Amino acid sequence: MAPSALDGVKVLDLSRHLAGPYCAMMLGDLGAEVIKVERPGTGDETRQWQPPFAGSESAYYLCCNRNKKSLTLNLKSEQGVEIARTLAENSDVLIENFRIGGASELGLGYDDLKQVNPRLIYCSISGFGHTGPDRELPGYDLMIQARGGIMSITGERDGTPTKIGVAVADVATALFACNATLAALFVRERTGKGQHLDTALLDSQIALLANVGSNYLCSGEVPQRWGNAHSGIVPYQAFKAADDYLVLAIGNDGQWQRFCKAAGAECLGTDERFATNSLRVANRDALIPCLENLFLGRTVAEWLQLCGDADVPVGPVNSLDAVFADPQTLARGMLVEMPHPTSDTMRLAGSPLNLSETPVQMRLSPPLLGEHTDEILADVLGFDETTIANLRQIGTV
Repeated sequence: MAPSALDGVKVLDLSRHLAGPYCAMMLGDLGAEVIKVERPGTGDETRQWQPPFAGSESAYYLCCNRNKKSLTLNLKSEQGVEIARTLAENSDVLIENFRIGGASELGLGYDDLKQVNPRLIYCSISGFGHTGPDRELPGYDLMIQARGGIMSITGERDGTPTKIGVAVADVATALFACNATLAALFVRERTGKGQHLDTALLDSQIALLANVGSNYLCSGEVPQRWGNAHSGIVPYQAFKAADDYLVLAIGNDGQWQRFCKAAGAECLGTDERFATNSLRVANRDALIPCLENLFLGRTVAEWLQLCGDADVPVGPVNSLDAVFADPQTLARGMLVEMPHPTSDTMRLAGSPLNLSETPVQMRLSPPLLGEHTDEILADVLGFDETTIANLRQIGTV
Protein backbone atom coordinates (compact mmCIF):
# COMPACT_ATOMS: atom_id res chain seq x y z
CA MET A 1 0.00 0.00 0.00
CA ALA A 2 1.12 3.56 -0.70
CA PRO A 3 2.38 5.56 2.30
CA SER A 4 -0.26 7.62 4.10
CA ALA A 5 0.02 11.23 5.19
CA LEU A 6 -0.28 10.39 8.90
CA ASP A 7 1.65 7.12 9.00
CA GLY A 8 2.89 6.58 12.55
CA VAL A 9 0.48 9.06 14.18
CA LYS A 10 -1.44 7.49 17.06
CA VAL A 11 -4.87 8.84 17.99
CA LEU A 12 -6.83 8.02 21.13
CA ASP A 13 -10.52 8.67 20.44
CA LEU A 14 -12.44 9.14 23.70
CA SER A 15 -15.34 10.84 21.92
CA ARG A 16 -18.78 9.63 20.90
CA HIS A 17 -21.78 10.69 18.83
CA LEU A 18 -20.76 12.59 15.65
CA ALA A 19 -18.35 15.56 15.84
CA GLY A 20 -15.48 13.83 17.65
CA PRO A 21 -15.79 10.46 15.91
CA TYR A 22 -15.99 12.15 12.50
CA CYS A 23 -12.81 14.11 13.24
CA ALA A 24 -11.05 10.95 14.36
CA MET A 25 -12.24 9.10 11.24
CA MET A 26 -10.74 11.78 9.00
CA LEU A 27 -7.40 11.34 10.76
CA GLY A 28 -7.77 7.59 10.32
CA ASP A 29 -8.52 8.01 6.61
CA LEU A 30 -5.25 9.95 6.37
CA GLY A 31 -3.38 7.01 7.85
CA ALA A 32 -3.37 7.58 11.60
CA GLU A 33 -3.79 4.59 13.90
CA VAL A 34 -7.00 5.33 15.82
CA ILE A 35 -8.11 3.54 18.99
CA LYS A 36 -11.76 4.19 19.82
CA VAL A 37 -12.51 3.77 23.53
CA GLU A 38 -16.08 2.70 24.34
CA ARG A 39 -18.07 1.67 27.38
CA PRO A 40 -18.30 -2.10 27.87
CA GLY A 41 -21.71 -3.48 26.98
CA THR A 42 -23.17 -0.40 25.30
CA GLY A 43 -20.37 1.46 23.55
CA ASP A 44 -20.96 4.67 21.62
CA GLU A 45 -24.65 5.54 21.96
CA THR A 46 -24.97 5.91 18.21
CA ARG A 47 -24.65 2.13 17.88
CA GLN A 48 -28.25 2.01 19.12
CA TRP A 49 -29.51 4.89 16.96
CA GLN A 50 -31.35 2.72 14.47
CA PRO A 51 -33.05 1.93 12.13
CA PRO A 52 -31.66 1.92 9.54
CA PHE A 53 -28.78 -0.46 10.07
CA ALA A 54 -26.41 -2.69 8.14
CA GLY A 55 -25.93 -6.08 9.66
CA SER A 56 -25.97 -5.43 13.41
CA GLU A 57 -24.64 -1.86 13.20
CA SER A 58 -26.60 1.39 12.95
CA ALA A 59 -26.11 3.48 9.84
CA TYR A 60 -25.43 6.51 12.06
CA TYR A 61 -22.52 4.79 13.79
CA LEU A 62 -21.12 3.50 10.50
CA CYS A 63 -20.89 6.97 8.94
CA CYS A 64 -18.08 8.17 11.22
CA ASN A 65 -16.14 5.23 12.60
CA ARG A 66 -14.18 3.49 9.86
CA ASN A 67 -10.38 3.15 10.09
CA LYS A 68 -10.52 2.65 13.85
CA LYS A 69 -10.01 -0.15 16.36
CA SER A 70 -12.52 -0.52 19.20
CA LEU A 71 -11.38 -1.00 22.80
CA THR A 72 -13.98 -1.40 25.53
CA LEU A 73 -12.86 0.29 28.73
CA ASN A 74 -14.70 1.14 31.94
CA LEU A 75 -13.53 4.64 32.80
CA LYS A 76 -15.41 4.51 36.10
CA SER A 77 -12.85 2.00 37.37
CA GLU A 78 -9.33 2.82 38.51
CA GLN A 79 -7.87 0.15 36.24
CA GLY A 80 -9.78 1.54 33.25
CA VAL A 81 -8.54 5.06 33.86
CA GLU A 82 -4.98 3.84 34.30
CA ILE A 83 -5.14 1.99 30.98
CA ALA A 84 -6.48 5.15 29.30
CA ARG A 85 -3.65 7.19 30.84
CA THR A 86 -1.08 4.71 29.54
CA LEU A 87 -2.59 4.86 26.06
CA ALA A 88 -2.59 8.69 26.19
CA GLU A 89 1.03 8.67 27.32
CA ASN A 90 1.89 6.84 24.11
CA SER A 91 -0.44 8.77 21.76
CA ASP A 92 0.13 11.78 19.56
CA VAL A 93 -3.48 13.01 19.60
CA LEU A 94 -6.35 12.61 22.05
CA ILE A 95 -9.92 13.57 21.09
CA GLU A 96 -12.58 13.94 23.79
CA ASN A 97 -16.06 15.37 24.19
CA PHE A 98 -16.72 14.88 27.89
CA ARG A 99 -18.83 17.52 29.62
CA ILE A 100 -16.64 20.42 30.74
CA GLY A 101 -14.49 19.22 33.62
CA GLY A 102 -15.47 15.58 33.19
CA ALA A 103 -12.13 14.42 31.85
CA SER A 104 -10.26 16.22 34.63
CA GLU A 105 -12.41 14.53 37.27
CA LEU A 106 -11.16 11.21 35.88
CA GLY A 107 -7.56 12.38 35.87
CA LEU A 108 -7.64 12.49 32.06
CA GLY A 109 -7.71 16.27 31.54
CA TYR A 110 -5.11 18.11 29.50
CA ASP A 111 -3.27 19.40 32.56
CA ASP A 112 -3.05 15.83 33.89
CA LEU A 113 -1.84 14.22 30.69
CA LYS A 114 0.63 16.85 29.52
CA GLN A 115 2.67 16.03 32.62
CA VAL A 116 3.27 12.51 31.31
CA ASN A 117 3.18 13.37 27.59
CA PRO A 118 4.13 16.98 26.81
CA ARG A 119 3.95 16.20 23.09
CA LEU A 120 0.25 15.27 23.31
CA ILE A 121 -2.19 17.22 21.16
CA TYR A 122 -5.37 17.23 23.22
CA CYS A 123 -8.48 18.08 21.18
CA SER A 124 -11.55 18.95 23.22
CA ILE A 125 -14.93 19.22 21.49
CA SER A 126 -17.91 20.71 23.31
CA GLY A 127 -21.09 22.63 22.65
CA PHE A 128 -19.93 26.03 23.89
CA GLY A 129 -16.21 25.73 24.58
CA HIS A 130 -14.18 25.81 27.79
CA THR A 131 -14.64 29.53 28.45
CA GLY A 132 -17.62 31.85 28.72
CA PRO A 133 -20.77 31.86 30.86
CA ASP A 134 -22.40 28.93 29.05
CA ARG A 135 -19.41 26.60 28.94
CA GLU A 136 -21.16 23.96 31.07
CA LEU A 137 -24.33 23.79 28.99
CA PRO A 138 -24.90 20.66 26.89
CA GLY A 139 -24.71 21.25 23.16
CA TYR A 140 -26.78 19.39 20.59
CA ASP A 141 -26.69 20.07 16.88
CA LEU A 142 -30.29 21.32 16.67
CA MET A 143 -29.76 23.72 19.58
CA ILE A 144 -26.57 25.02 18.00
CA GLN A 145 -28.16 25.50 14.57
CA ALA A 146 -30.83 27.57 16.30
CA ARG A 147 -28.61 29.61 18.60
CA GLY A 148 -25.83 30.02 16.03
CA GLY A 149 -28.13 31.73 13.54
CA ILE A 150 -28.21 29.33 10.64
CA MET A 151 -31.85 28.37 11.24
CA SER A 152 -32.86 32.02 11.08
CA ILE A 153 -31.60 32.25 7.49
CA THR A 154 -32.84 28.83 6.34
CA GLY A 155 -36.37 28.18 5.08
CA GLU A 156 -38.92 29.86 2.87
CA ARG A 157 -39.22 33.64 2.96
CA ASP A 158 -42.57 33.61 4.75
CA GLY A 159 -42.10 30.26 6.47
CA THR A 160 -40.68 29.07 9.77
CA PRO A 161 -36.97 28.83 10.61
CA THR A 162 -35.69 25.47 9.35
CA LYS A 163 -32.77 23.30 10.34
CA ILE A 164 -30.41 22.02 7.68
CA GLY A 165 -31.13 18.39 6.80
CA VAL A 166 -27.78 17.10 8.07
CA ALA A 167 -26.16 17.72 11.48
CA VAL A 168 -24.14 20.55 10.00
CA ALA A 169 -22.93 22.00 13.32
CA ASP A 170 -21.45 18.64 14.30
CA VAL A 171 -19.85 18.00 10.91
CA ALA A 172 -18.45 21.54 10.66
CA THR A 173 -16.95 21.19 14.13
CA ALA A 174 -15.33 17.91 13.08
CA LEU A 175 -13.75 19.63 10.08
CA PHE A 176 -12.44 22.55 12.14
CA ALA A 177 -11.18 20.19 14.86
CA CYS A 178 -9.35 18.10 12.26
CA ASN A 179 -7.78 21.25 10.76
CA ALA A 180 -6.64 22.40 14.18
CA THR A 181 -5.21 18.96 14.94
CA LEU A 182 -3.21 18.88 11.71
CA ALA A 183 -1.91 22.39 12.40
CA ALA A 184 -0.89 21.38 15.92
CA LEU A 185 0.95 18.34 14.55
CA PHE A 186 2.80 20.65 12.17
CA VAL A 187 3.72 23.05 15.00
CA ARG A 188 4.92 20.15 17.12
CA GLU A 189 7.41 19.23 14.40
CA ARG A 190 9.08 22.61 15.03
CA THR A 191 8.67 22.98 18.78
CA GLY A 192 8.36 19.44 20.10
CA LYS A 193 5.39 20.54 22.21
CA GLY A 194 1.76 19.51 22.15
CA GLN A 195 -1.14 21.80 23.03
CA HIS A 196 -4.80 21.96 24.00
CA LEU A 197 -7.37 22.53 21.24
CA ASP A 198 -10.66 23.99 22.48
CA THR A 199 -13.22 23.45 19.69
CA ALA A 200 -16.87 24.39 20.15
CA LEU A 201 -19.98 23.64 18.11
CA LEU A 202 -21.28 27.21 18.56
CA ASP A 203 -18.00 28.74 17.36
CA SER A 204 -17.98 26.45 14.34
CA GLN A 205 -21.58 27.24 13.45
CA ILE A 206 -20.96 30.99 13.64
CA ALA A 207 -17.87 30.62 11.44
CA LEU A 208 -20.00 28.67 8.97
CA LEU A 209 -22.23 31.73 8.45
CA ALA A 210 -19.40 32.97 6.20
CA ASN A 211 -20.61 35.60 3.70
CA VAL A 212 -24.07 35.92 5.27
CA GLY A 213 -22.52 36.71 8.65
CA SER A 214 -20.19 39.19 6.98
CA ASN A 215 -23.12 40.84 5.21
CA TYR A 216 -24.71 41.54 8.58
CA LEU A 217 -21.48 42.74 10.21
CA CYS A 218 -20.82 45.16 7.36
CA SER A 219 -24.36 46.48 6.88
CA GLY A 220 -26.06 46.06 10.23
CA GLU A 221 -29.06 44.60 8.39
CA VAL A 222 -30.36 41.33 9.80
CA PRO A 223 -30.57 38.79 6.94
CA GLN A 224 -33.90 37.21 6.10
CA ARG A 225 -34.72 33.76 4.82
CA TRP A 226 -34.65 33.31 1.06
CA GLY A 227 -35.69 29.69 0.67
CA ASN A 228 -33.84 28.28 -2.35
CA ALA A 229 -33.10 31.75 -3.71
CA HIS A 230 -30.10 34.04 -3.13
CA SER A 231 -30.23 37.47 -1.55
CA GLY A 232 -27.82 39.08 -4.00
CA ILE A 233 -27.83 36.97 -7.19
CA VAL A 234 -30.82 36.50 -9.52
CA PRO A 235 -31.72 33.99 -10.89
CA TYR A 236 -29.94 31.67 -8.50
CA GLN A 237 -32.49 29.18 -7.14
CA ALA A 238 -34.55 26.05 -7.69
CA PHE A 239 -37.30 25.84 -10.29
CA LYS A 240 -39.94 23.23 -11.04
CA ALA A 241 -39.59 21.68 -14.49
CA ALA A 242 -42.24 19.56 -16.18
CA ASP A 243 -41.26 16.45 -14.20
CA ASP A 244 -39.06 17.46 -11.26
CA TYR A 245 -36.93 20.23 -9.75
CA LEU A 246 -33.64 21.68 -10.95
CA VAL A 247 -31.45 24.63 -10.01
CA LEU A 248 -30.32 27.52 -12.19
CA ALA A 249 -27.22 29.40 -11.00
CA ILE A 250 -26.60 32.49 -13.13
CA GLY A 251 -23.32 33.95 -11.97
CA ASN A 252 -22.87 36.82 -14.44
CA ASP A 253 -24.66 38.78 -17.14
CA GLY A 254 -23.07 36.79 -19.97
CA GLN A 255 -24.56 33.59 -18.61
CA TRP A 256 -27.92 35.34 -18.36
CA GLN A 257 -27.86 36.32 -22.00
CA ARG A 258 -26.84 32.81 -23.09
CA PHE A 259 -29.62 31.31 -21.01
CA CYS A 260 -32.28 33.57 -22.49
CA LYS A 261 -31.15 32.77 -26.03
CA ALA A 262 -30.94 29.01 -25.44
CA ALA A 263 -34.33 28.95 -23.69
CA GLY A 264 -36.02 30.86 -26.49
CA ALA A 265 -36.75 33.72 -24.10
CA GLU A 266 -34.98 36.56 -25.92
CA CYS A 267 -37.62 38.95 -24.62
CA LEU A 268 -36.22 38.51 -21.11
CA GLY A 269 -32.69 39.05 -22.35
CA THR A 270 -33.61 42.37 -23.98
CA ASP A 271 -35.83 43.60 -21.14
CA GLU A 272 -34.03 46.56 -19.55
CA ARG A 273 -35.37 45.59 -16.12
CA PHE A 274 -33.23 42.43 -16.22
CA ALA A 275 -30.12 43.63 -18.07
CA THR A 276 -27.74 43.37 -15.10
CA ASN A 277 -27.65 41.35 -11.92
CA SER A 278 -28.35 44.46 -9.83
CA LEU A 279 -31.45 45.15 -11.89
CA ARG A 280 -32.55 41.53 -11.72
CA VAL A 281 -32.23 41.63 -7.94
CA ALA A 282 -34.26 44.85 -7.81
CA ASN A 283 -36.91 43.37 -10.12
CA ARG A 284 -36.86 39.84 -8.72
CA ASP A 285 -40.63 39.72 -8.16
CA ALA A 286 -41.29 40.48 -11.82
CA LEU A 287 -38.69 38.08 -13.23
CA ILE A 288 -39.10 34.93 -11.16
CA PRO A 289 -42.76 34.22 -12.14
CA CYS A 290 -41.72 34.46 -15.81
CA LEU A 291 -38.97 31.92 -15.25
CA GLU A 292 -41.25 29.63 -13.26
CA ASN A 293 -43.65 29.45 -16.21
CA LEU A 294 -40.77 28.98 -18.63
CA PHE A 295 -39.25 26.02 -16.79
CA LEU A 296 -42.55 24.15 -16.67
CA GLY A 297 -42.37 23.76 -20.45
CA ARG A 298 -39.50 21.21 -20.48
CA THR A 299 -38.31 18.23 -18.46
CA VAL A 300 -35.23 18.33 -16.25
CA ALA A 301 -33.29 16.24 -18.79
CA GLU A 302 -34.21 18.67 -21.57
CA TRP A 303 -33.12 21.66 -19.51
CA LEU A 304 -29.85 19.98 -18.56
CA GLN A 305 -29.06 19.33 -22.21
CA LEU A 306 -30.13 22.77 -23.40
CA CYS A 307 -28.28 24.71 -20.71
CA GLY A 308 -25.25 22.45 -20.84
CA ASP A 309 -24.87 23.10 -24.56
CA ALA A 310 -25.06 26.84 -23.84
CA ASP A 311 -22.50 26.67 -20.99
CA VAL A 312 -25.10 27.80 -18.46
CA PRO A 313 -24.81 26.45 -14.87
CA VAL A 314 -27.79 24.21 -14.16
CA GLY A 315 -28.17 20.99 -12.19
CA PRO A 316 -30.72 18.45 -11.00
CA VAL A 317 -32.03 18.33 -7.43
CA ASN A 318 -30.97 14.75 -6.77
CA SER A 319 -32.40 12.43 -4.16
CA LEU A 320 -29.77 10.29 -2.46
CA ASP A 321 -30.39 7.26 -4.67
CA ALA A 322 -29.46 9.44 -7.64
CA VAL A 323 -26.48 10.94 -5.80
CA PHE A 324 -24.88 7.56 -5.11
CA ALA A 325 -25.62 6.31 -8.63
CA ASP A 326 -24.21 9.43 -10.30
CA PRO A 327 -21.29 8.53 -12.61
CA GLN A 328 -19.33 11.50 -11.25
CA THR A 329 -19.85 10.30 -7.67
CA LEU A 330 -18.56 6.87 -8.64
CA ALA A 331 -15.65 8.24 -10.66
CA ARG A 332 -14.51 10.31 -7.68
CA GLY A 333 -14.57 7.35 -5.31
CA MET A 334 -17.30 8.83 -3.14
CA LEU A 335 -19.00 5.45 -2.79
CA VAL A 336 -16.86 2.75 -1.23
CA GLU A 337 -17.59 -0.86 -0.39
CA MET A 338 -15.88 -2.55 2.53
CA PRO A 339 -16.12 -6.04 4.03
CA HIS A 340 -17.67 -6.24 7.49
CA PRO A 341 -18.15 -9.07 10.00
CA THR A 342 -21.94 -8.65 10.07
CA SER A 343 -22.61 -8.17 6.35
CA ASP A 344 -21.01 -9.33 3.13
CA THR A 345 -20.46 -5.81 1.80
CA MET A 346 -20.91 -2.48 3.54
CA ARG A 347 -21.41 0.69 1.51
CA LEU A 348 -20.07 3.96 2.90
CA ALA A 349 -19.52 7.47 1.62
CA GLY A 350 -15.93 7.92 0.51
CA SER A 351 -13.44 10.57 1.58
CA PRO A 352 -13.21 13.92 -0.22
CA LEU A 353 -9.51 14.17 0.67
CA ASN A 354 -7.44 13.51 -2.44
CA LEU A 355 -3.66 13.55 -1.97
CA SER A 356 -1.60 12.50 -4.98
CA GLU A 357 1.39 11.06 -3.10
CA THR A 358 -0.25 9.92 0.15
CA PRO A 359 -3.81 8.92 -0.74
CA VAL A 360 -6.43 8.09 1.87
CA GLN A 361 -6.96 4.38 2.47
CA MET A 362 -10.00 2.42 3.59
CA ARG A 363 -8.07 0.01 5.80
CA LEU A 364 -10.59 -0.93 8.49
CA SER A 365 -14.37 -1.17 8.40
CA PRO A 366 -16.21 0.41 11.36
CA PRO A 367 -15.38 -1.93 14.26
CA LEU A 368 -17.73 -4.07 16.27
CA LEU A 369 -17.95 -3.10 19.93
CA GLY A 370 -14.71 -4.17 21.59
CA GLU A 371 -13.56 -5.99 18.47
CA HIS A 372 -9.90 -5.13 19.07
CA THR A 373 -9.81 -5.08 22.88
CA ASP A 374 -7.61 -8.13 23.33
CA GLU A 375 -5.35 -7.09 20.45
CA ILE A 376 -4.77 -3.60 21.87
CA LEU A 377 -4.21 -4.82 25.43
CA ALA A 378 -1.73 -7.43 24.24
CA ASP A 379 0.09 -5.71 21.39
CA VAL A 380 0.03 -2.09 22.57
CA LEU A 381 0.15 -2.49 26.34
CA GLY A 382 1.88 -5.87 26.60
CA PHE A 383 -0.75 -7.57 28.78
CA ASP A 384 -0.75 -11.36 28.87
CA GLU A 385 -3.82 -13.57 28.47
CA THR A 386 -4.32 -14.04 32.20
CA THR A 387 -4.25 -10.31 32.89
CA ILE A 388 -6.72 -9.64 30.06
CA ALA A 389 -9.04 -12.36 31.33
CA ASN A 390 -8.94 -10.86 34.84
CA LEU A 391 -9.71 -7.38 33.52
CA ARG A 392 -12.67 -8.80 31.61
CA GLN A 393 -13.92 -10.71 34.65
CA ILE A 394 -13.99 -7.62 36.88
CA GLY A 395 -15.64 -5.48 34.18
CA THR A 396 -12.70 -3.21 33.37
CA VAL A 397 -12.90 -4.10 29.68
